[in-house]
Amino acid sequence: MVFTENTGPDHNGEYRHPEARSWLAMAAAIEPQVAHSFMVCARCGCFMQAARSLNVRATLLRKQLAQLEEQLQRTLFNFHGSTLSLSREGLQLQAQLIALAHERQLPLVEQPLIRLAVAESILHDILGRDLIALLRRNASVRLEIISLDSELVLQTVSADVVVWLSGAGGPLPGPTFAIDEPQHLARLDYLPHIAKRYSRVAARPENTDDLTDFMLVQWQHDQQIDSFEPWNTLVEQRLAGVVQLQSYELMLEMIRCSACIGLLPSYISRFDRSLSALPGLFSEPMQRNAWLAVNIDSRQKPEVQALFEMIRNTFQERREWFEPPT
Repeated sequence: MVFTENTGPDHNGEYRHPEARSWLAMAAAIEPQVAHSFMVCARCGCFMQAARSLNVRATLLRKQLAQLEEQLQRTLFNFHGSTLSLSREGLQLQAQLIALAHERQLPLVEQPLIRLAVAESILHDILGRDLIALLRRNASVRLEIISLDSELVLQTVSADVVVWLSGAGGPLPGPTFAIDEPQHLARLDYLPHIAKRYSRVAARPENTDDLTDFMLVQWQHDQQIDSFEPWNTLVEQRLAGVVQLQSYELMLEMIRCSACIGLLPSYISRFDRSLSALPGLFSEPMQRNAWLAVNIDSRQKPEVQALFEMIRNTFQERREWFEPPT
């Protein structure tokens, strides 16, 4: 039997094959951040998903790992269509990095928990798409979203960023925790709405008496809103043909699909082209105001500032949505 290298024990008293010792030495020489990126790619099996998890561009991640392959003079990945898998050398590197984990803690960048409290209708209609886009760009974010579906929740919740609705007089009632100066985002006008496919011009209601033959649907949260008194009074007087429910999204679905009429912000036809406003049914305006604020204790955090700016920019980009209805 021929021994080409000394196969004595390592510093832990364990015997390693020479090739294994060689891979261990190469693994130990890799920069921790590069090693972390490699391990995430190995776990995800997809550069795009790994890039989202690491919050970096996929092109930058590919370049970083190509440099690693050049450094090691090894091919670490095999590509099969849009997926990737580890090559034989990649599997060996992964095993050695796992073995090193107890000796050298690979970096895990902890993300701070950001709490966003937002009025449910605003979350669904205005901010939902941009929040989804944020998560698509950064899969490592730690974000808790709290739906403000009542004034009681607003009065009891604590958050880093808060978006709420108030009456015409100002930002009160608002959060009870200490906040920076509230920023006015928009004034929202509210009108009864119906699905366009159930709204023939000839049969469209022109006054509240014409609503007798229509089913009315009410989000129960709106019962608390003083400025909605004309609509709430009409609903309360109904002896038949009325549905009250706690889900904002289900209310929208009933208006879309069940020929129901419900009270919605006038911007909703911009969000959902299948809905049509019914102006002129009430002489009194029904309005609310949207406000944005940051918790004083959190305002210096870059992640909180980024979320704050995203929300403000979203409202700015949609400013035409909030123009008074004609």
